[in-house]
Amino acid sequence: MKLTDKISWLMGRVQGSLFPHLNQCLPTPLTAQEERLVSMLEIVQVEQHVPRSVRRYHYPGRKPLDRQACARAFVAKALYRHPTTSDLRRALQSAGNLRQICGFATSGALPSEPTLSRAFAEFAASSLGGRVHDALVKEYLAEELVGHISRDSTAIVGREKPVKKEKEPKKPRKRGRPAKGEQREPAIEKRLDRQVRQSAEEAIRELPVICDRGTKKNAKGYKMSWNGYKLHLDTNDIGLPISAVVTSASLHDSQVAIPLIKLTSGKVTYLYDLMDAAYDAKRIDETSRKFGHVPITDKNGRGQEVVPMAPHEAERYKIRTSAERANSRLKEDFGASNVMVKGHRKVTLHLMFGVITLFADQLLRLIG
Repeated sequence: MKLTDKISWLMGRVQGSLFPHLNQCLPTPLTAQEERLVSMLEIVQVEQHVPRSVRRYHYPGRKPLDRQACARAFVAKALYRHPTTSDLRRALQSAGNLRQICGFATSGALPSEPTLSRAFAEFAASSLGGRVHDALVKEYLAEELVGHISRDSTAIVGREKPVKKEKEPKKPRKRGRPAKGEQREPAIEKRLDRQVRQSAEEAIRELPVICDRGTKKNAKGYKMSWNGYKLHLDTNDIGLPISAVVTSASLHDSQVAIPLIKLTSGKVTYLYDLMDAAYDAKRIDETSRKFGHVPITDKNGRGQEVVPMAPHEAERYKIRTSAERANSRLKEDFGASNVMVKGHRKVTLHLMFGVITLFADQLLRLIG
């Protein structure tokens, strides 16, 4: 079944059966925003990836609340752009429809703010956001032929104090050929060379993930600096995020390209890699071609005159704006510009709730 047909069938069932049923059961009719949330939750199915708690507590302990309802609430948090967990809880308390859509029968069934925070920490430890996103890509895009993958990164401002880097003094290497019988330390292998033979997972595990200070040029060519992280995103032609990796802010974009190529190639079949000048490296180009793709990369002159792209490449390269629009929507509409949690795992989960919400929203736009 084609992607548009699959979404149309699902939304037809939601609008024909689920909306009328909810309007009968809820205290007030669904608003347009609540209908949008219900549709997204039906696409995302986040509760399918959260096991129901079966642990039994005895007095004086307390039985844990349903984590599936908490997971649905965090999807609503991304859509409604609530900056903090306390804001989310206040919204659930005051809006009966929202509370019941998420799965809390009454206001008395709402978990406390610390309980919601513990649930979020559990989801972060189990990489819930990544698992849900992978399932979405597999469900809706595994059988599709993707034309272009646009690769880009965006700055994520953190709430933590950046970790200061300790520079290790470099030992000067002797010039010339070694003397007879002289043993010299081998040159340190570059990360890109090592990534060529690594799996995507192995390469990603080696990437730095601490909160630090990053600097990059914006679209207008001006340098900007921030404390926090960096979100690296692979996006298809219609703005659906395919792969996402969160690293330290200081990591150069090129250091994540090869893992992303391998990661995305394992999820979907696609033809072109579209990348800006930050990804202009021989190893990245070779890896893209090795996986059967055609890399179209804006050249980095490195102080010399740059040969312009061929007209047909320049025309295809324009499609890369889909990555920039995805990053912009994540920040403006789904909370990526307002990260209130600390630590790489929690920041990643916060961003991934935004990514899966963006994925669902882009699917709805196909039939809107």
